[in-house]
Order: sequence, then C-alpha cells, then structure tokens
Amino acid sequence: MADQLLLLDDQIECIACRILWKRWERGEKTARTREMSLLKVRKKDLGYCIIQAVLLNLQQIINMRHLSFIILIAATCLVSSCGSYNKVVKTNDYLYKYEAAKEYYALGMYNRSSLMLQDVIMSLKGTDKGEESLFLLGKACFNAHDYSTAQTYFQKYYQIYPRGHFAEEARYMSGLSLYMDVPEIKLDQSATYEALNEFQRFLDTYPSSKYSEKVQGLVYKLQDRLVEKEYLSAKLYFDLGSYFGNCANGGSNYQACIITAENAIRDYPFTSLREKFAIMILRAKFDLAEQSVESKKEERYHNAIDEYYGFTNEFPESTYMDEAKKLFNKANKYVKSKVASEAAEK
Repeated sequence: MADQLLLLDDQIECIACRILWKRWERGEKTARTREMSLLKVRKKDLGYCIIQAVLLNLQQIINMRHLSFIILIAATCLVSSCGSYNKVVKTNDYLYKYEAAKEYYALGMYNRSSLMLQDVIMSLKGTDKGEESLFLLGKACFNAHDYSTAQTYFQKYYQIYPRGHFAEEARYMSGLSLYMDVPEIKLDQSATYEALNEFQRFLDTYPSSKYSEKVQGLVYKLQDRLVEKEYLSAKLYFDLGSYFGNCANGGSNYQACIITAENAIRDYPFTSLREKFAIMILRAKFDLAEQSVESKKEERYHNAIDEYYGFTNEFPESTYMDEAKKLFNKANKYVKSKVASEAAEK
C-alpha cells in the first residue's frame, strides 16, 4: 500500500510556486512573477517541480537575500524525491515499476526511466506491454543522449516486431541514433557508413514514410561528411608533396592526391566541393610534372594542360581561374620549348 501511494493521482500545489505567489501578493514581485500560474505535480516529484519553478524565473525572482533560502528548500525536497525513487527501484512489482518508468519519462527524467525499464524489460517480454516497453527504453536512452545504447534497442525492436506499432519509427530512430553518434570528420568514418546504410534500408522499407524527406536530408549531410573526409585526405597527400617516406611501394603523393580527388568526384558528382577537387587535381598534375625526371616531364605537362581545359570548361567563372591560367602558361611554355628544341635538333 505504501508503494502505491507513490503513484496517487491526487495532486497538490507546488511548494515553490506557492512561495512565489505569496511573495507577489505581499508586493515582493518582479515583472514576470505575476505571469506564473500555480503548477501542480504529484507528491513524489516535489523536488523536481521546485527546480523547474526556480529555473523558470531565476534571474527575475532571485536576489542574494533569497538565494540561500530557496536552495535550502530545493535541497530538502530533492532528498524526499530521491527517497521515493529508491523505493521504486527496490520494489519487486515489475508492473508498478513499469508505470513509474513511464511517469519519469513523461517528466523528462530519462536516465531514471531507462534504468527502471532495463530492470523490467525481460519480465514484460511476451506480455501486452513488452512491445511498448522496448520502444520506450530506446526513446529514453536517446533522450538521455546515450545514442549507441538507444540504437541497439531500436534495432532490437524492429527485428523482434517487424510489423509492430512502432516499427517504422523504431527503424527511423535507429538511423537517427547512428547519425547522432558519428565521430568528427578527421576520425575513422565507419560509423558514418553504418548510419547511411541504416537510412537507406529505411527508405527502401518505407519509401512513402512521413520521415522520408528528413531522412533524405540527413543522408545528404552524411555524404557531405564523407566528401569532406576525402577532400582532407587528398589535401594531405598534396601537402606531403615530394616526401617519399610514405611511398614505400612506389608512386608519389601527387599521384595519390589525384586518384583520391578523382574518385571522390566520381562517387559524389554533385558535391559542393567539386570545384575544389578539380583545382587540386590540376595543381597536383602540374607539380607532378614539374618534379618528374626529364623523360616524363613532357607527357605529364600535357596531362596538366588537358586538365586545365577540362577545368575551364566546367568552371568558366571560377575564383581559381587566375591560378589555373598561370599553371597552364608554365606547362604550355615548357611543352613549346621542348617541341622547338626537338625541331632544332632535327
């Protein structure tokens, strides 16, 4: 009976709000105090309610004279709230604990909710609450920013309940959890590929879903991350230039830069970085020719000249046009001098 009192539907006025209201009636008010209405909460959540009330009007209602008083009240009620939580955790009534987990979820206390749901998830399996509890556990973990754990539960849900009530949203949330957990661009992007694959499976399964447009937008963002990763890789090769310490198997950093950039353009033809890739390829081909042995220079300068024509055709208004022309003029000058020299020898 004592445990059931924790979930009574009887509501009481929040102590913090009553204090604020009385102050306003006595004239100790601010511009926003009068706009507050009396909030109501369950008995077991007094501490939570007081913190919410204090945060709502912290700058307006608190001055140094009242600060210690309000903190004391909040701390006292928090102790009471924590005691109630501990009683719920210790109970063996898994149905009661499940209802308490839903209450904590509704209040935004996602860590508490997820811990309770993890305690009862196996007991509820096979019951009419098993499907809902598994999905709610994923949502609680997601809202608590534990995206890796959330993805595991969402994936488990749609695998166990492929036609379940929450199957579509669970598959969407699985992809979104992966999306939220992708690492920074400089690190390995395996997680980004995993998120892309999960979103693609969602689009294949639910092509007309209400989430489709949002998912497609997230797919584009993930692809942009991969393109940027490739750009940074190509730029690294270019910056290494003639350094041969990382070219144990032959080749050069300029060739690696060219291949990386060309592959990126082929794999992501509509990327916003296409122009930057193109000018990088031109630079790399020119520098490769310039630093080549004499027997390979002419051929490689011709490659740079061909690249220049391709660049100017695709980007006639490019901001890199002056640089491209300088590279072309140097390459063309070498080729012409080489042709003239060979003609003179004949």
